[in-house]
Formats: sequence, structure tokens, C-alpha cells
Amino acid sequence: MTSSDAELRLLTEAREWAAQDPDPATEASLLELVRLVEDGDPAARQELEDSFRGTLQFGTAGLRAALGPGPNRMNRVVVRRAAAGLAAFLVEAVAKAEAGTRPRAVVGYDARYNSDIFAAETAAIFTAAGIETFLLPAALPTPLLAYAVRALECDGGVMVTASHNPPQDNGYKVYLGRHAVTAEGDGAQIVAPYDAEIAARISAVGPLESIALAGDGWTVLDGSIAAEYQRATAALAMPERFPARDLRIVLTPLHGVGGGTALEVLKAAGFTDVTVVAEQADPDPDFPTVSFPNPEEPGALDLALEAAARLDADLVIANDPDADRAAVAAKDPDTGAWRMLRGDEVGSLLGAHMVARLADGDSLAEADGRRVFANSIVSSRLLARIAAAAGLDHEETLTGFKWISRVPGLVYGYEEALGYCVAPDQVKDKDGISAAVLIVELAATAKAAGKTVFDTLDELYLQHGLHASDQLSIRVADLGLLDAMMNRLRVSPPESFGQSAVEVFTDLAEGSAQLPPTEGLLYITRNLTRVIIRPSGTEPKLKCYLEVIHQVGSAAELPAARQAARASLDEVLHDVSEALGL
Repeated sequence: MTSSDAELRLLTEAREWAAQDPDPATEASLLELVRLVEDGDPAARQELEDSFRGTLQFGTAGLRAALGPGPNRMNRVVVRRAAAGLAAFLVEAVAKAEAGTRPRAVVGYDARYNSDIFAAETAAIFTAAGIETFLLPAALPTPLLAYAVRALECDGGVMVTASHNPPQDNGYKVYLGRHAVTAEGDGAQIVAPYDAEIAARISAVGPLESIALAGDGWTVLDGSIAAEYQRATAALAMPERFPARDLRIVLTPLHGVGGGTALEVLKAAGFTDVTVVAEQADPDPDFPTVSFPNPEEPGALDLALEAAARLDADLVIANDPDADRAAVAAKDPDTGAWRMLRGDEVGSLLGAHMVARLADGDSLAEADGRRVFANSIVSSRLLARIAAAAGLDHEETLTGFKWISRVPGLVYGYEEALGYCVAPDQVKDKDGISAAVLIVELAATAKAAGKTVFDTLDELYLQHGLHASDQLSIRVADLGLLDAMMNRLRVSPPESFGQSAVEVFTDLAEGSAQLPPTEGLLYITRNLTRVIIRPSGTEPKLKCYLEVIHQVGSAAELPAARQAARASLDEVLHDVSEALGL
């Protein structure tokens, strides 16, 4: 096929898409792209080619992409087809599980562009398919939707959100419940094989005009479901065991939908000295004060840290835009400077606090059956040591709460990317608001004892060894480069990291009795340095996770141990970069 033939086919496909597009805005932008391509604009040609380069694939993360026209973007055509396919899956799954039962589903949305429209059309399509459908009444946090799936005994849930992605993105996150999955997955995000089964139903959807949309018939929920979530989340606090409430908190929702809910929950839990960062308090799909609405990104917490310094606060809590993650910052007593804690540091602090909350004087594992702490394989090994010392079980899972939340007997789980599940019976997913309640509870308890959260971390290091971690993320323009880098490591495997010989090498793609197959490579050296290299599941990145462990004999040795750990991590970072050919 000549280039002129390929362009003619592309333009014809674009015009056909525009003719069926129910959204005047994307129709107009697509026809403008067509005009620019016809005028010879190379940038428009590249944009049009990418918009029609295949179909946006539905997977375990649901859908997530830039907004715009075409099958490779998030738009009303793609969402209608996804909703119709998911509806078909739910109807079949419920009929198989319990014939004669009407399926139930709940739909939520954040404040990004088109989120409310995608959610309303999903509700209309579900209703037309015979599903009893509930629509959240406003743009609300993702954990509240996950809570509603179980509270309303639904078979499915959809959250329209792109979480912490850039402003131009949106997404479609799917939960399954009740009749659709086994008990461990009730209310959790989808995993295989459900993703493939739903994708097959989406592929089988006929022409767009064949998708029925009900004009009414779904239930727009009132504020009671949000109030129930707030009461249940505030009730996680244990004032009888941890009465301290003297804590000055700065809170930012980063222009997302969690600010009002988080503020109400913290106040109901007794933490009333909370200042919300005014410039970031209200939902804004443009995220004007941050270059990237992700609390992990440099600069995202600058306004919150400025407010904390001005107010002489004790703690900063930042939720990402859909409030399923929580970041924490505090003043480091060693340097006197504010800094954000790593996800592994917060995950370990919460683990130790969960032990204290669970403690009843006996072995925790014997109280009422198996109690399990879990974290993803790329998260710190410190949680496993905390669990073992308390007599609790521990499991490692693949990355993502779709795996962590399914661990039988789970009482606490986390992953290093600022995701924490502190109440799995309530929300079977990461929840930045319930995590915030326990974070401020442990910080206030430490302050009442004349300590900081850093002192509490040091106590864990003295008991279990100083665990220090770091990451290297390599963003690529061409996804083929990720395969090339992974192949390079398989062909020429590193023999050592940080002058310590590799003793254990695991190709995670082969799977094991403990973990399903996933693309990634794991190395453990003689001195227990761990390196994991894997492609990101949501972004065009190769991610490298490093952890070193240094034993510490006394508090006086901690400063030197920290310096030694940092030097070790720098050596390992250099070796990883070299192994990748960077």
C-alpha cells in the first residue's frame, strides 16, 4: 500500500468515525484534524494516525488514555462500547451464578473533563440492558465508589477516573462484586480472566447505533452513601486506645475530588486542626498549580509544604485527584527540613501501627483465624519482618491492589506507590482517606510521647534493620524500547549490584507457586540487596525498584547507617543504568 493509499484510508476512517460520533466537540476536532492533514500538516497527520492506531484495549486497569476522537482515545463512542460489553458480561455472569436475579451496578466519577458524561451514559446503557443501576450524586473519591459496590451489594462498579494521570487523560476503572466473582474478589478491581472476558464482550458489540440507552430508570443516589462512608471511615479511629488529637495538619486534595470528604472524615475522627491548601482545595480538571497531578512528582507538594512551614504544622497529607492514594510529609529532625516520606516508609509505619491496633495481649495470629499483612513484590521487605515479629502472616503479591485486596485473611496491605488498604472489609482497594485517618492517629500518638514519625521509623530500623529504597524510572516514546531493554537484561544478565554478587535471579514472566506470571526480573544479591526491573502497567516507562538492608546495633549508629545505605543505593543505581545500556 502506498503512502497516499494509507492516508486516503486513514481520512476515510476518520470521516466515518465523525459521522457516528455523538459528541459534537470530538466530531468537530476530528474534522479539523482531517482538514489539517489534507493541508499537509505533519503534526496533525501524526495525531490522527495515533488516534486511529488500533483500538484502546480493555485490561486489568480497565481503560485509560488521552481524551479525544478515534478508537485509541477516551471518548463517548469508546465508553459506550465498553459499557455495553461490560453490561453483557454482568448479565451473563449473574444469570450463571443465580438465575432469575437482576444484576446490580453502581457508577461513580471524578471531576475530569467528560467524567460526568461518561458516567451518565454508562448508567443509561446498564439500565437499558436490564441492570439495576445506581449513579453517585456528584464527583466523589474512588474509594467511595469501591465502598458503594459492597455496601449496595452490587455485581459491578465503574469509576470514571484517570486518577493521577495528566489533565488530558481519562479512564474507566471496573470493579466486580457479589455474583460476578469469588468471595476474595468481591468488591475488588478486575483481574484475569475477567478482563479478557469483558474485552471479548466489548469486541462483540455491534454498530454504535445498536447500543440502547435508557432515557431514565437508574437511581441517582442521595448523599446518604457518602455519609455512610464518612461515618465508617471516621470510626476507624480508636480514641479509647490512641486518644491523642493534638496534631496540626495541612491537607491538599491536589485539585481533586477528595478534599471535602477527607476534611469531614478527619474532623469526625477528632482531628480538628486541619488547614486545606486553598489554591488546591476545589476540583479543577486543569490542575492549574501542578505540572503533573501526582503527589510523587517533584513540586506537587510545594504549596502544601509552604503552608506547613508557615503554620508550624506537624504533618502534611496529600491525596491524589481521586483520593485513593495518600502522601505524607513531615519535618525531618536531622535536617530541620520538610520532606515527603517514601511510600515504603509510610507503609511500614502503618504496618507497625496496625500491629498496635490489633494487639490484644496474645499472639495476633491466634485471635480469630489467619490475619495477613500483604504488600506488592516491589515494596519493602520491612513489612514482612514487622508481621513476623507480631506473629502475623505475610504475603507478597504482584503490583496493584487488584492483587493485594484479594489476599485471603487480609487485614492490611500496601504498595510503595502511596497506596494503602487499612480497612479491607470496608474498601477492597487502596483508600487515601481511611489511610489518612490512621496516619494522623499514629503521628498524634508519637507527638504525645515526645516523638516524631521519623523516631518511630528509627525504632523499626533498630529492631528489623535499616531498609532503604529508591527507584529509577525511564520514560520512553516507543514502547518497543521497553522490550529491547528487558531482552538486553535476559541476554546479558548482571552478575552483581553494588559490589555484591547476584545469588538469586527470578524471571517473573515464568510465574511461580506464589505469583502469577508478570513481565519483570528480580535479583537478590549476597548482602540482600534487591533489584526488580519491570515495565509500568499504566505508563510508557521502565521502572527499577532498589532496596538495601543495613543492620544497626544502636541509635548512635543510625546516622552512619543512613549514609552507608545511601551510598549503596547510589552504587546500585549506577549498576542498573549500566546494565540497561543508559
